[in-house]
Amino acid sequence: MENKKKLAVYWPILVVVIVSLVYLVFRLEKYDWDPVALAEIGTRYSEGDPDGSEGYDGQFAYYIARDLNPETVEKFLDVPAYRYQRILYPLLARIFALTRIDWIPWTLILINLISIALATWILIRYLIAIDIPSRYSLVFGLWAGILVGIGTDLYEPLAFVLALSAWYARLVKRFKISYALLALALLTKEIMLAFWFASFLADITKNKTKSEWAAMLSPALIFAAWQGWLWYSFGQLGFASGGAMATPFEIFPYYGLIRIGGASIEAFILLAVIFGPTVVIPSIWGVISSGRKLLSGERSVHAWALLINCLLIVFLPHSTFREPLGLVRVSTGMVISLLWFAGHYGMKRVLNYAMFWIPLLVVIIR
Repeated sequence: MENKKKLAVYWPILVVVIVSLVYLVFRLEKYDWDPVALAEIGTRYSEGDPDGSEGYDGQFAYYIARDLNPETVEKFLDVPAYRYQRILYPLLARIFALTRIDWIPWTLILINLISIALATWILIRYLIAIDIPSRYSLVFGLWAGILVGIGTDLYEPLAFVLALSAWYARLVKRFKISYALLALALLTKEIMLAFWFASFLADITKNKTKSEWAAMLSPALIFAAWQGWLWYSFGQLGFASGGAMATPFEIFPYYGLIRIGGASIEAFILLAVIFGPTVVIPSIWGVISSGRKLLSGERSVHAWALLINCLLIVFLPHSTFREPLGLVRVSTGMVISLLWFAGHYGMKRVLNYAMFWIPLLVVIIR
């Protein structure tokens, strides 16, 4: 009977793991079961051919895991400091592989599989604690921007399991642990600054001890120190809007999407039809809803997180809007923040609408 009760609550983990494995098998079969190929190695960096193929982001995690020496790995990275700043994922892959190079492609996969399963479990625990049905964890576990990391060696699964763990630690009053987890998240992917900043803004108005202030500031200080080391090692900061050919954040709302129409009206219409209802409209709702809460005087971390992550979408670079896969990856912060916000305030209708994000999985089939 006890097992049946647990299954009734934790069944979304099983669904997420099964879908993740199906996607992984699909990707491995496509590349003749070569795990290295999942990283989508481009000859532009693997062979130093300026006219070669670009590949995709996972290749840089693989290169760094294979060789941590910044002097020798630099030639394999499009923007060395930007790629190397995301050190935790490749570092863990190398450690779990016991420094055996031939094991690294598999440990990159294993870390992401464990991360997505663990993230779903933590989210379920969080939802149960705030009296929200566990089925809504599927919104995150089957979100395209997370699941794609399983089959392409990307950073999002590890980064967001750390963010979810930090949020749960806040819920159970483990304040310092929460900020320690956020520090690790920042070393996994720099966009996690949005979650640290939301936590900081929510806590800054509260009475804190010196040790609690130290905990609050420690993720930013660690990140700043890491950026200083990157500057020393590569001659540039890692913090930027993207890798090679990335454009800066826009000044005008959604101009990154609007600019696509200048190059191709057909492409603009297609992207607007797909991502208008799934990214643009939710981000507008998020800004308005979180803004209302904050203006009413409620300085909750949920409102700050939703506002900051939605504003990132509003002013997102053109280079991200024109790449569907990159867009859903960046939008992961908005998705999880909306879940937190709607769950915290008991917005069941919003949570039901959020389930319509799941069919967006089609964008990762390529």
